[in-house]
Amino acid sequence: MGKPTGFLEFTRELPTKRKVEERVNDHKEFINRYTDEKLNQQSGRCMNCGVPFCHNGCPLGNVIPEFNDAVYRKEWKEAYEILASTNNFPEFTGRICPAPCETACVLGINQPAITIEEIEKHIIEIAFDKGFVQPKKINKRSGKKVAVVGSGPAGLAAAAQLNYAGHTVTVFERDDRPGGLLRYGIPDFKLEKWVVDRRIKLMEEEGVIFKCNANVGVNVNVNDLLREYHAVVLAGGSTVPRDLNIPGRELKGVHYAMEFLKQQNKRNANLDPFANPTIESNIYPTDILANNKNVVVIGGGDTGSDCVGTSNRHKARSVSQFELLPMPPKERT
Repeated sequence: MGKPTGFLEFTRELPTKRKVEERVNDHKEFINRYTDEKLNQQSGRCMNCGVPFCHNGCPLGNVIPEFNDAVYRKEWKEAYEILASTNNFPEFTGRICPAPCETACVLGINQPAITIEEIEKHIIEIAFDKGFVQPKKINKRSGKKVAVVGSGPAGLAAAAQLNYAGHTVTVFERDDRPGGLLRYGIPDFKLEKWVVDRRIKLMEEEGVIFKCNANVGVNVNVNDLLREYHAVVLAGGSTVPRDLNIPGRELKGVHYAMEFLKQQNKRNANLDPFANPTIESNIYPTDILANNKNVVVIGGGDTGSDCVGTSNRHKARSVSQFELLPMPPKERT
């Protein structure tokens, strides 16, 4: 552990955020970076527990106490290598992961948990800044070809791992750019798309092939994939929304969240917002804009909060959000 008394000396502090009145005028990320001193303090809070439940809380099995220790010692390459050993895309998870590792943090029993997610984001961004993140050289190719259908987080991770194993990987994406949910589901104010582009470029340099506007089963024949590739990985996300069969559902102005969010992400990228709609059954007739409207968001999860943030940036007259479940406690129970 970096600092044996760190958890006694320092409390949890998150990085500063851009002011609300400033950030609602654009779609850029609004969370700032830690100062060197704050990053050192936050990593020093980690207790390196005898049983680090954060390992189990993390679906990737990230080796968290060890990279916290390396960050405290300012051993950035070591921290990056530890993090990259289990996590293909720390720059994504460091921004948008719900951080179950922090829920599992032992310190959270009687103090606020370690800021694991933010430390993770800082490790990878510092690694990019210092030039540690370089295309991996594949020493020997297996001669096997694999098709990955879908370029969202699952498809990208599968493609990366299969490529590192020596197989020749081609990713098929039905949209005009790779990234899936990362590209057209998550708003730019949570994940700016240059972050996605940076990783895609790195994967291309490592040998992964991306084919966009390739809708498998529509303009790409499934039998062709089975004939040309030794294996096919199906990593397509669900674009079937959960509808509400209630009176008034058919009225004008009622939209699925992903129609709304995808349009805005395309506008931000200076692309046609009507190209390749997410919801196949509902081709966008017009721009879905919240400006000067009273907006109701049904659902209190991540997608609901994305719609709230996007509506605020559209300068909605009012935004109301409805959630089925009771209000969660403000602090750990």
